[in-house]
Order: sequence, then C-alpha cells, then structure tokens
Amino acid sequence: MKKQRFTIKDCTALITGATAGLGAEFARQLASVASRLILVGRREERLSSLSDALKILHPNLRIDCFKADLSQSTERERLTAWIIREEVPLNLLINNAGLGELGPFDSADWERLAPLLEVNVTALTHLTHLLLPMLRSQSPSGILNVSSVAGFYPLPEMAVYAATKAYVTSFSEALRMELAPEGITVTALCPGPVPTEFFEVASRDGQTIRAMDRTHPALATPAELVVRAALRGIERNKPGVIPNRLLALLVRGSRLLPFPLIRESIRLGAGPQRPK
Repeated sequence: MKKQRFTIKDCTALITGATAGLGAEFARQLASVASRLILVGRREERLSSLSDALKILHPNLRIDCFKADLSQSTERERLTAWIIREEVPLNLLINNAGLGELGPFDSADWERLAPLLEVNVTALTHLTHLLLPMLRSQSPSGILNVSSVAGFYPLPEMAVYAATKAYVTSFSEALRMELAPEGITVTALCPGPVPTEFFEVASRDGQTIRAMDRTHPALATPAELVVRAALRGIERNKPGVIPNRLLALLVRGSRLLPFPLIRESIRLGAGPQRPK
C-alpha cells in the first residue's frame, strides 16, 4: 500500500520566530489552508497583531500565540508541555527562529554569539527532539527547517552564522533519512538574501549592511516567494529548497569546482571589510 504524502491542507502548524520576516509570512500563507496555527515568538504584541490580522481574513482559523524565548531550554520545555496538555494535533513544525551576526569573528561580542548558537543549533535540535513524538503520532507530518545558502560555504564576517546553517542543513538531511519510513517529511529551506529585518538586527551598531550591499539583486528573493517555494517543496517531499533559480544554479555549479578555487573566490568577493 502506497504511503500517504504530507500535505499542508488542514494542517496544524507550529511556527517559531513568527513575529516578523519569514515566520510571519509562513503564517500568512498557511492561514488560508491550515486548520490551526501556533505562533511562537518573543514579542507578544507582534504575535497578537499578526493573529488579529489573520483572524479578520480567516475567521474559522484557530490561532494560538505562545510567547517564548527559545534560547532558554526551560521555555522550549514549557512550550512542549503546553502542546501535550492541550492535546494539539501537531503535524507541521516550522523551525524558523534564527539569529545572525555580521562582522569579524575576533571582534564579536560573545553575548551576541552565544544566543546565536543556542537558537540556531541547540533550540532547533532540542525542539525537534521534544516535538517528534507528537509529529510521529500525526503521521504523515512534516518538519521544515529554515537554513540558508550560507550553510554551503565558509563565509568571512558571517563565520558563526554560516557554520550554524551548515549544521541545520546536515541535520535535516540525516533526520530525513531516519524519519522517511515513518511518513515524516523533512525539508531544509536554503534561501539566499531575503529583504527582511534580519540584516538590520544582525549588523553591529547600525553599520551599513554589507551582506546586502555585496549581493546582486538577482540573487535576492522576496519573503513571499521564499515561503511559497518552501511550502511547495515540503508537499513535494523535497530534501532541500533553494528558492531562487539563478542561485540554485550557482550553488550546484560550485559543487563541481575544487574547494581551493571556491575559497579564493569567497576571499576576493569579501574583500577587506575590517573596521578602522
């Protein structure tokens, strides 16, 4: 008997980092097809505002807002306990919450790097581990991990961020192989630059956002298109989604090149960026 494939229609989805950017866009696009959304984020007023706006457009949609700082393990456990207590029929986990940090590694404040590592790596892994029993009970189900095309390369001045996304992509691939026999789809979303507040938050002391400055406009993708491609990808059971055709072509082409050449290209592209 052929196994049923996961679909977003009538799903119950939990979205982390739902207060802005891709997280809010996931909520907006799922609102028309899902039966229930759980919006998770640190800024309660933003969650409430998004929820109110979605309920006006979709009055039959059930929306729960859960304020939580996912950099804290106790908050992740509190979220899981609430899901179990409320018997939420969770069948889609969107691990979207993430932090960035732009600038030379040696001058970075550890107070910024530690939460980045905790949210991008530990929280994503821990929350997936905590919620997997619920996803398994609702199979077919899906896990969508928001990674980045940055995870395919070592990037100067984004060294820690790129490394965390390399972890997310690798973790997603391995988990996909483990969970496929149980009807759980795992997809890694690997966008390039997306015009959201991410770079503003990741930059230091209001510095010019060099990452966007160095990016050709053809390689940037609006949040709406990124999310649309991601949801289509998980329904099609794709292992990974790069939501920009030109960028996807460049990534695939670069894998055919010797790594020393890639390293030199990245070094020359980054240029001298140290602050005076």
